[in-house]
Amino acid sequence: MPKLDRPPLPVTVEHDAPMPMRDGTVLRGSAHRPTDGGPFPALLMRTPYGEDSFRMAPVTPALRAGFAVVLQHCRGRGSSDGEFRPWMDEGTDGYDTIAWITAQPWSNGEVVMSGMSYLAGCALQAAATRPPGLKAVVASMTPHDFHDGLKYHGGAFALGSALNWGAMQALLGLLHAAQAGEDVGAGFAAVLPVLGDQDAAVRTLPVGDIPGIPWWRDWTSHPERDAYWEELAETLRHDRIEVPVMHVAGWFDLFLGGTLENHRRLGGPLVVGPWSHLAPGAAGTGRLFFGTAASGQAIQLEQRQLAFLKGEDTGPAVKIFVMGDDVWRDEETWPLERAVETPYYLHANGLLSPEAPSAHEPATFTFDPCDPVPTVGGPTLLPDPTNVGPQDQRDVELRPDVLCYSTDVLTGDVEVTGPVSVTLHAETSAASTDWTAKLVDVYPDGRAMSVIDGIVRVFESSGTFAIDLVATSQVFKAGHRIRVDISSSNFPRFDRNPGTGRIGATEADLVVQHQKVFPDSYITLPIVPR
Repeated sequence: MPKLDRPPLPVTVEHDAPMPMRDGTVLRGSAHRPTDGGPFPALLMRTPYGEDSFRMAPVTPALRAGFAVVLQHCRGRGSSDGEFRPWMDEGTDGYDTIAWITAQPWSNGEVVMSGMSYLAGCALQAAATRPPGLKAVVASMTPHDFHDGLKYHGGAFALGSALNWGAMQALLGLLHAAQAGEDVGAGFAAVLPVLGDQDAAVRTLPVGDIPGIPWWRDWTSHPERDAYWEELAETLRHDRIEVPVMHVAGWFDLFLGGTLENHRRLGGPLVVGPWSHLAPGAAGTGRLFFGTAASGQAIQLEQRQLAFLKGEDTGPAVKIFVMGDDVWRDEETWPLERAVETPYYLHANGLLSPEAPSAHEPATFTFDPCDPVPTVGGPTLLPDPTNVGPQDQRDVELRPDVLCYSTDVLTGDVEVTGPVSVTLHAETSAASTDWTAKLVDVYPDGRAMSVIDGIVRVFESSGTFAIDLVATSQVFKAGHRIRVDISSSNFPRFDRNPGTGRIGATEADLVVQHQKVFPDSYITLPIVPR
C-alpha cells in the first residue's frame, strides 16, 4: 500500500528572535508558526544545550497540531546573552519569555511548555512563577529538588552524573564566551583534561578539587541541605504550580524518583516506560530488549503529550510498562493500591525469604575505598552511555565486598510494582560509611540482571538504616530467582565514603571499613497479586 504523505505545511520562522528579560538581558530563540491562519497558542521549550538540541524538538507535529513553537536558548547559552547559572534564573526568565510570547501579534495569549530533563525543570520553574497565559506543562524525566535526587542521593554525592553534566556545561559556557570574544584559554586548559579522561577525574581527592567546572565547589561544599539549596528550592515551589502537568518517567532514569515525586505533589497523568535518561522512548535499555511495543512510538506518546497540552487528553491516569511480562498496563493510581508490601529477609546463609530468620549471626565483609565496587548499570548518566539500565552483575557479585541474598527458584511469577526500600540492620568499624542495595533478577541461565539500586550515607557505627531503591515494575518469572546485593559503594555513580563521610577527604584519609549486616534486615517488595 503506497504511503500517503501529508502536504507540506507553510511555515514562517524567525531566527534568533530577541526576547528582553526584566534585567535587560536579551535572550534569543527561533519562533515557528504556520504561515496561514492564527492567532495561535504557543509551545515554548527552553534549553541550555545549544542549537543542536533544537533538532530534537517536536516542531512539525506541534505546528500540525495548531501551535506556534518557540525554541529559546537559556541565558548564557546559544545566541542568548548573559551568564548561565544552573537553575537560578529559569523561573523568572520563563515568566518574562511567556510575557514576550503573549505580546506577539501571532499569539492568542495562551502558552504551554514541554521538555525533558533540564528543559522540563525550566517548565516547572516557570509554572511556579504563575505567569499569565501559561496553560499546561509536560515534564519528562526531571528532578523534584536540586539537592535531594539531583546532586545527592541518600546523602551521597552523585559524582558521575554531576561531573559528566557539569563538564559539558562548562564546555558550552566556554564556547559561548569565545563567541563573545573573551579569552577562554585558561578555562579550556582546565576542563579539557576532565572531559578527556573522566575515569581519572572521578578519582580526584578531595572531590571538590576537580577543576574546570564553575559551580563544582558550590555543589561539593554543601553536602547538607542548607541555605544554598534552599535558595534554589524557592525557584521550584510545587505549592505555587497551578496548571495541569503531565509526567513522563523511565524505570532506568536517574530522575525516576523526582518524576514520581512531581506526580505525587502535582497530580496529572503519569507514563513510565522501560527507558533510560539518554534513550527515552527506546524499545531496549542496557542489555535487555523489551520488544517494539515498549517504545514511546508504540503508545503514541508524542501525540498524547500534544493532546494533553491542547486540553484534549483522554488517556489513562497512569500508564506503566510492566517488565518481565513486557506489556503496558493502565492503572488508576500510583502507587498501586492492590500492591502488598512484603518483607523479604536477608538470612546470614545468603537466603532471601519472606520467612523471618531464626539465627542472628551477621554476615560480614570488608570495604576498602581505594578499591570501590564499580558501577555496572542502573539509572546512570555517565560518559559511557552503554553503562546504564539492566546489566549482568555476576562479575560484581564475585567480589568479597558484595553480599548476595537470593530466593529459591520461583515456582510462579512474582510481580513487584511500586516503591522499593531496604531496611538494613548493620554495623561498621568506621565513623561513617555508605550502605548500598541492589535488586537483581537472576535468570535460569545464570544472568543476574540489575533492576534498581540505592544508597544511604550514615554517620552512626550501628543502627537500622533505610535505603530508598525508588520504584520499579518487574515480574520475576517462574524459574528465576529474586536477589538483593548489599555493599558499601557504587562508584563512580556515587562518591566514595572515605570512612568519615567528608567529601573533602584526601587519599591519606581513606579508611578500610569492616562491615556487619544482621539477618533481621529486609527488603520491602510491593507484591501485586497475579
